[in-house]
Formats: sequence, structure tokens, C-alpha cells
Amino acid sequence: MPPDAVAGDDAAQLDAAETDLTTVSSAPTERPRSLERALGHQIRTLRRARDLSVSDLSAAAGISLGMVSKIENGQISPSLSTINAVAGALNVPLSSLFSAFEEKRDCSYVRGGQGVIIERRGTKVGHVYELLGAALGGDVVVEPYLITLREDAEPYTGFRHAGVEFIYMLSGEVVYRHADRSYPLAPGDALLFDSGGVHGPETLVTFPISYLSIIIYPRGAR
Repeated sequence: MPPDAVAGDDAAQLDAAETDLTTVSSAPTERPRSLERALGHQIRTLRRARDLSVSDLSAAAGISLGMVSKIENGQISPSLSTINAVAGALNVPLSSLFSAFEEKRDCSYVRGGQGVIIERRGTKVGHVYELLGAALGGDVVVEPYLITLREDAEPYTGFRHAGVEFIYMLSGEVVYRHADRSYPLAPGDALLFDSGGVHGPETLVTFPISYLSIIIYPRGAR
């Protein structure tokens, strides 16, 4: 085989590898939202918020039932006069119908040492939580904490809440309890679990103890 053919095959393999490794996550790629779909989603949301049926909106805007359905499903590009009629029927500014199309992505930035400090009391005294950020919107809440267990801390295995929790050990050693099992954690160890089961540090082995805790749960569930 000619050398240039081998080089070409290698280049193709490298291109394929780069394509495959754009992310190591198995999360699906988010598709860009078309203007039509964003407009339809916003109109449907506003209609439902006003407790209007499709036929109610159709009558108020003076357009056919089928037209409203196609607009809400993003199947057509309605004329400006039609969009204006829908905005009038919903009693909102025309511009508000396009707000869902604006490209906005939440971001929470916290400088080192400037997270919100939460000190536990009672049986959880000595457990210091530093909230490192917050999800600003969406259906899922993410709460990242830097947890420090001071030398006056006592073991506590009674935590229980909705969602899942991820722990990454930074310093010290602890035996961490989840449901009916215990796990020894040292720096670099990680634990991911259903936080609906009772959990918490069972034995504080070596101080200073600190670990990253990320709690994820559906918005509205606690």
C-alpha cells in the first residue's frame, strides 16, 4: 500500500476520533430551537397560563383553529399580522412572544472563599457548608457544596432528601454511611447515591475533613 494511502487512513481515523471525543458525556446534544418552535412554545405557555383553550385563542385572535394548532406546534411561519393578532388576544406585547427564542444560558460564578456559608446547629454542629453556586432556572436544581467537618463535629447519618448526591473527598478520612452500607472515603474517593436513603458521615477518622457534595433534584421536590 502506498505511504500516502496509509497517511490518509490515519488522518481519517484521527478525524473520526476527534468527532467522537467532542464530549465524554452521554448526554444528548441539545438541538438549536427554531424561531417557529420557540414562538409556538411561548404562545402555548401564555395561553395555558391564562386558562384559554385553543378554540378560545382562535376566536379571540380571529384565526382558524387549525392555524393556532400549527403555530403552537412550530409547523408554520405565521405572518406578522397573525402574530400581532395572537399577541392582542393574549394581551401581551408582541415582543414577549419572541422572548423564548433569545439565547440565554444560566451561569453561576463564585470566587474562592466567597460562597454562602451555612453552619449546622444541634446534632450537626461542626458541619460547615459553603454553597458554591446555584442553578438559576430549569426543571432541575443543582446545589454544589464544599463541606468541612471541624474537629468539634459529631457523626450524623440522618440526612435524607430528594434526588441524587455526589461526594468527592478532598482531605481527611471519613466512613460515610448510605442506607445499610458504609464506605471508607479518603482523598480522591467518590460516592454517588440516591439521597432518598438515609446517609451521612458515620465515623470521622482523620482531620481536617473536607469534601465536595453536589445535590441534584427536580425543582419543586425537597
